[in-house]
Amino acid sequence: MRMSILLFLLLSNLSSYSQKFITQYEASGGTESPTYDKIIQWWKVLDAASPIVKIMEMGPTDAGFPLHLIVVSGDKNFDIKSIKAAKKNIIFINNGIHPGEPDGIDASMLLVRDIVQNKYKLPSSIVLAIIPVYNIGGALNRSAAYRIDQAGPVEKGFRGNAQNLDLNRDFIKMDSKNAMSFAKIFRFLDPDVFIDNHVSNGADFQHVMTLLVSQHNKLGGPMGEYLNKTFEPALYPLMKSKGFDLVPYVNHFGDTPDKGWPEFWDSPRYSSGFGTLWNTFSFVPETHMLKPYKQRVQATKAMMESFIEFTTQHGKEITGLRDKIRKEQTTQSLFPVAWKLDRTKWTDITFKGYEADQKMSEVSGLPRLYYDRAKPYEKKIPFYNTYRDTLFIQKPKAYIISQGWWKVIERLEAVGIVTQRLKKDTSIEVEAYRIENFTASARPYEGHHINRDVKISKTTKKVSFRKGDYIIFLNQAGNRFLIEVLEPQAEDSYFAWNFFDAILGQKEGFSDYVFEETASRFLKTNPAVKQKLEERKKTDSTFAKNAAAQLDFVYKASPYYEPSHNQYPVYRVVK
Repeated sequence: MRMSILLFLLLSNLSSYSQKFITQYEASGGTESPTYDKIIQWWKVLDAASPIVKIMEMGPTDAGFPLHLIVVSGDKNFDIKSIKAAKKNIIFINNGIHPGEPDGIDASMLLVRDIVQNKYKLPSSIVLAIIPVYNIGGALNRSAAYRIDQAGPVEKGFRGNAQNLDLNRDFIKMDSKNAMSFAKIFRFLDPDVFIDNHVSNGADFQHVMTLLVSQHNKLGGPMGEYLNKTFEPALYPLMKSKGFDLVPYVNHFGDTPDKGWPEFWDSPRYSSGFGTLWNTFSFVPETHMLKPYKQRVQATKAMMESFIEFTTQHGKEITGLRDKIRKEQTTQSLFPVAWKLDRTKWTDITFKGYEADQKMSEVSGLPRLYYDRAKPYEKKIPFYNTYRDTLFIQKPKAYIISQGWWKVIERLEAVGIVTQRLKKDTSIEVEAYRIENFTASARPYEGHHINRDVKISKTTKKVSFRKGDYIIFLNQAGNRFLIEVLEPQAEDSYFAWNFFDAILGQKEGFSDYVFEETASRFLKTNPAVKQKLEERKKTDSTFAKNAAAQLDFVYKASPYYEPSHNQYPVYRVVK
């Protein structure tokens, strides 16, 4: 009798323990996702109950709440330095960057709860690091009306953060406190694998899960080859064994995808592109918005388990490749910064779609696209996943930036770039860029007017720098990051994102009637400029009739023209 009572009490305690960690997602039958407060509270309770889970506050966000990081370590070691020293592999998972896409939030809770309850075995070689909710401002702004086309959950968060920024465009420019904190976390963890959980829009098809992968040509070298030929292909049978047919992210909008599509170009503004700059295998799982929420969460959990299983089997290879590339990049001389899709090469993939057709719209009375789920199909289609580099940058010995550009320095230091300050006023021979032309976007994009099609000229000259200006040597782990953000022709450079736009505004000028006399004297003593002026008048009739334009021509050829106008303020030390 006593044994029966003890057994009953034991089973009751186990049942109570299990019930304690039932999530809102489960309690609702897979139709709801918890609020931000409930998410954090759930993780805190799990932390208190389990010695292998630790929740930490890791920096501020725009919403005024701290960014949390969950670390799951089977041997109860939460010291990242010793974890790295022990050659364990860190898998970093980001959730809720778009809180209207909460699949990863719920799937991560289920995954870790299963690990804690020994329903899923976390190998001793793997440590999980999880941001439970990245976009806290968007998570606090909930409504059943957001993402109206998406099949659940009942309430969803908002895409924009507390500044109304899309945080998946902010990894390089770091306009948000979220992104600044994320950068520090990322460099602190130095993850081997990075997963950023999302939900996709676009065409209708049968697949529940799609996968966006770091573009392998851009990742480059042995890592890019390994990603393309080994890592990514291995995930497909792992997901198949869990009941999900994986397909590459369906990068196709507005038309039907049955003729194939190009691989998504993940420049450094995006999470996976940011991870590429730090030699991290980076992935963006994207469930399909039209699939039931329960199915999507299950697929996201299965996807994370697949990453764990592959990394467990191939962890030493992953670590070895990363170490090799990092060593090579400290001495690498040429870095690509521009790319173009190569449509002459493709991979045939199996796509499970639905027949598309046209019918009359009840709104407009005009033909509109629809997908007929009564007509599923399976076919081979081309997937264009080859990009060619079109511009290389010769790595300088160092960059020099004056201390006035502190916003740029602040971002470099957030990712752990090692900087030094000049100890005295110094004159240094440098390679200097001048911005000759560019195209600014007509409309704002994420708080900026992006500069594209940048044309530069180069000169070598001695420049006087002040005590306290920054010199940054390119003999460090962040070499690739430095080139991507400091070379003005790179697509997500800090020049592209307007951090240096002040140089494009001319600050000094002249009064026409006064400068007339100065310009006349200058031309008499500078016949070469006079000759160029006359030649321009002969070949440009509009210029020949414009006195102000001619005075401006002389002014810009004279020593009175300000040297800082269009002078790019990041200098290259090449000797």
